[in-house]
Amino acid sequence: MDTKLTLKLDKNVIESAKEYAAKQKVSVSSIVESYFKTIISKENKNDSVQISDFVKSLSLENGGIPADFDYKKDRQEYLIKKYNSL
Repeated sequence: MDTKLTLKLDKNVIESAKEYAAKQKVSVSSIVESYFKTIISKENKNDSVQISDFVKSLSLENGGIPADFDYKKDRQEYLIKKYNSL
């Protein structure tokens, strides 16, 4: 059963949400409902989220990517090295 809910939001947020919804061909109401369902289901699951072995392998303890990794700098250095060797 659907029930009406009134929200007070920043005017710019509402306009942006309407534009986004139109591009996605959904209603703002369905976006808000989906968001609420997502946060409620996460809250109900608490810490029962299963982390795959692949994701665990990316952790810093296992030699994964450090938090301060600058991928733009790394990519730039890679490209400089690649094209300077031609």
